[in-house]
Amino acid sequence: MLADDERNILDVCEKYLSREGFTVLTAEDGEDAIRQWESHAPDLIVLDIMMPRKDGWQVCREIRDREDVPIILLTARGEEIDRLTGLTMGADDFVTKPFSPRELVLRIKNVLRRLRQAERNAASAGPKEGARLRFEGLEIDLVARKVKVYGNDAELTLKEFELLWLLASHPGQVFSRNHLLNKVWDSDFFGDTTTVTVHIRRLREKIERNASQPRFIKTVWGIGYKFEGGDGTNERAN
Repeated sequence: MLADDERNILDVCEKYLSREGFTVLTAEDGEDAIRQWESHAPDLIVLDIMMPRKDGWQVCREIRDREDVPIILLTARGEEIDRLTGLTMGADDFVTKPFSPRELVLRIKNVLRRLRQAERNAASAGPKEGARLRFEGLEIDLVARKVKVYGNDAELTLKEFELLWLLASHPGQVFSRNHLLNKVWDSDFFGDTTTVTVHIRRLREKIERNASQPRFIKTVWGIGYKFEGGDGTNERAN
C-alpha cells in the first residue's frame, strides 16, 4: 500500500511497482490508509509523513500498536529527528523526497527480502535444538517468534526480535553497533548506528523491568552491547 497526498507520486510509483509484479493499493490521506490496511492487510506499507486527516506518524503508530507489518516512511525533510521518531515507532526504512521510483522499488524489495529470510530461518529451525532460549524471567521462541517476560507476552517488532535473538543466542559476547547493524539490517542503513541505539532502547523498554538499569542487555561503553542471562542460566530447549 502506498499512502501519499500527492497524486502524481502515487501514479508514478504504482506504475513502477506494477511492472515489478506487485499489486498496489493507494491512499491519499491517513484515514484512508487506515481503512485500506484494515480491509486488505497489505504485506508492506509506504507512508508519507505529511498527509491530511492523519499524518504518517499517527498512521504508523496506530498500525504498530496492532500489527508488525513492514513500514517504509517517506519524508521531505530528511532530518535526523524524523528518522529517530520513525525508528522509535518501529519503521523499517526511510526514503527522502525527492526520490527515484526505482529506489523505492529497491527499498521495498530489500525489506520484503529480509522479512522472507527471517521467516525461512524460523521455519528451518523447526523443533530442533536452539529453536528456543530460556533464561530466568525470559523465554525466546524462534519458531513461533514469541517472547515471554516473566510469564507475560512481549510484543516485539521483526527487527526487535532479530536483535534480541542475535544477542541472546551469544550470551556474554560483545557486539559492536556496526556489527549489529550489518547482521540485522544489512547494508541499507549505510552505517547509521543510531538505528541500533534506538532499537536497543525500545527493546529494553519491552523486556527489562527497569530499562534504565537493564538486567539482560548491557551496554559496553565505547563498543556496543552484550546479553547477560542475569542470575538464571541459558537453556537451549528442543
